[in-house]
Formats: sequence, C-alpha cells, structure tokens
Amino acid sequence: MSESGTSDYGYGKPTSYAKWVQEEGIPIIRGFYIADLKDVEVAPWKRKGGEGTYINLEGTGGTNDAYVVEIAPGGNLNPEKCLFEELVYVLSGRGATTIWNEGGKKQTFEWQAGSLFSPPLNVWRQHFNGQGDQPVRLLTVTNAPMIMDLFHNTDFIFNNPYVFKDRYAGEEGYFSAEGTLIEQRIWESNFIADVPGFQLQDLRKRGAGGTSISFELANNTMAAHISEFPVGTYKKGHRHGPGAHVTIISGEGYSLVWKNSGDPMTRVDWHAGSMFVPADMQFHQHFNVGPAPARYLALRWGSQKFRAGGPMDTRGVDQSVSTGGNQIEYEEEDPEILRIFESELAKRGVESKMSQFIRKSGGL
Repeated sequence: MSESGTSDYGYGKPTSYAKWVQEEGIPIIRGFYIADLKDVEVAPWKRKGGEGTYINLEGTGGTNDAYVVEIAPGGNLNPEKCLFEELVYVLSGRGATTIWNEGGKKQTFEWQAGSLFSPPLNVWRQHFNGQGDQPVRLLTVTNAPMIMDLFHNTDFIFNNPYVFKDRYAGEEGYFSAEGTLIEQRIWESNFIADVPGFQLQDLRKRGAGGTSISFELANNTMAAHISEFPVGTYKKGHRHGPGAHVTIISGEGYSLVWKNSGDPMTRVDWHAGSMFVPADMQFHQHFNVGPAPARYLALRWGSQKFRAGGPMDTRGVDQSVSTGGNQIEYEEEDPEILRIFESELAKRGVESKMSQFIRKSGGL
C-alpha cells in the first residue's frame, strides 16, 4: 500500500502518460472530434515556454496523442529533446526551427502554414515565430503515450544523452533536400514545405478518382499521408489500426464511422481545420459535399520503411472485406450511403459523380 493508503496496483490506476499529462497544467481535449484546431483553447505551458493544449482523442487507443502549441509574435519555445517521435504540422503562421545534437553544429530551417516536418528522435529542437504581429500555431502528433507508459521515467525520456545517428548525425541539408519517391505513392523526405499544394498520385483502388501520397519522415515508425478526392465523390469505407489523426486541409464534407456491419453510424461533419481519429478497426468513410476537391492529412502509425506489427499494422486497407481485407467496395456497401450522399449534394446544388465509379466497380 502507498502512504496514502490506496493501492499502487489495479486496472483503475491512471497510466504513467495520463498522470504526466495531467501534471503539465494545460487543457486536455478528449472525445472523438475537434471542429477547428485553429480555435481550440490554449493556456500557458511552462515546460514549452508557449501556450498549448493536449489532444487525447478516443480513437488513439492510448497509442499516440497530439497537442497544439502557440508561439507568441516574435517569440520562441524553450529548447528541448525527447525520446518520443513528433510529427509537426504548421496550422498558421511562419517561422523557423533549429535542431542540433549535444555539442554538434546547429541547423535551422524555415516553415510556413501548411508545412510538415519531424525533428529526429532525441535531437535538441527549438521553434521560433518569424512574425512580429501574429502568433504561430503548431499541431504535433507524437507516440509519447507508449514511451511514457513503457519507461515511466521522465528524466530518462527528456534528459537521455544517447544520439540516434541512424536518424540524424548532423547531415548538412537534412531539412532542405528535395525528397525521393522511393515507391509508388511513398515520398521520403524530412520536410514537406506545402502540404496543401503537394502533388499527389492516382489511387483509384480507394475509389472515385482519388489521389494520395504517403510520407516517410526522419526514419520514424510513425508516418503520414495526404488524400484528396474530387467534387461530387466519396471514398470507399475502410478500417485500420488506431491513432490516425485525420486533419482536414481543404474542402467541406462529412465522414461516417461504425464498428460492424449493421451497427448505427456516427456522422462527423468537417471543414478545413477539423480533426478526428477513427478507433481501432472502426470502419470509416469520407464524403466530399463541397464545391472544391477535399484534401486531408493523416498523421499516424504505419511507416512502410520501419514496419510495426499488432494494431499499428496497416496491411489490407485497400483490399476487399470479401477477400479478407479491410475495405468495403462500392457494390458491397449499403445503398442508403449513396442515397444520403446525393441528397446532401442536392441541398448544395452540387452534381454527383458517383454513378460512373460505382458502375465501373460492378455496382449500378
């Protein structure tokens, strides 16, 4: 028994990560969905030297998390390093980040709204606001929950001297190299300057003329991808492991989520700035009802370069459930899905393009 008389054991006890987040002293957003990341409440964050909020959405299954941090005009965050991975997406503003290994040469790169990057594991990093009149807001997705719960020692996580030279050994131009297409639709780079404008590649097997690209960043086990689908279309329903932070970059639409065939569906309406996280092996399907193509960024598990097993494995997401995969083909879906979609389009005066795609896949 502890000194307070309560047990140190049991399933009701908070995880090491949950206790640490609570002790950080900033707001914690829970639930399923965030309407607009640019509007979430932030509060002074002593450790960071800015203002922020944690985002612990249900769909992560405790495997990863997110936070928003805001940097005051002309200001900067405190230098820090850590043993968990971070994927950083710039929600607003422009600025720069400096990285370095202990005793090594510093390297600085600039970013703007729409940029994506990942400081390598356990390097020192410091973020700066390059504007004197507006705050900067950054969204960061991390695997801190797993690392915190595994080691349950913050000194080890934040003050570990080990240098992961296989991830970063001080290479010049680490964040300025153009990047490489290593396989079809897989782009390896340490810095994506413009996510909203990045050129995508055909991914018709996911339905309706969609395009996509996946990113491998900083030799992480986490990864990211962009998907875009045209006006008057929707993607095929699919499922995968937990922790995909689906962040809407542009467009207007909704997503349906459900667990098993025949279960009630939950609807999530979204626009640029919205974010939600489908739960582990929960079917979800994205619908574009706006007048322009819809594009989202998913910050997630599923590196193809450094694969992880178990719930982080993303295999089968584009294979039909009828053959053992995790995708529902158009001809297999409930006809009510198309009816509701076309009703939503009619309200907005947008023409449906789905008949050509469903017919080609063997449906109508």
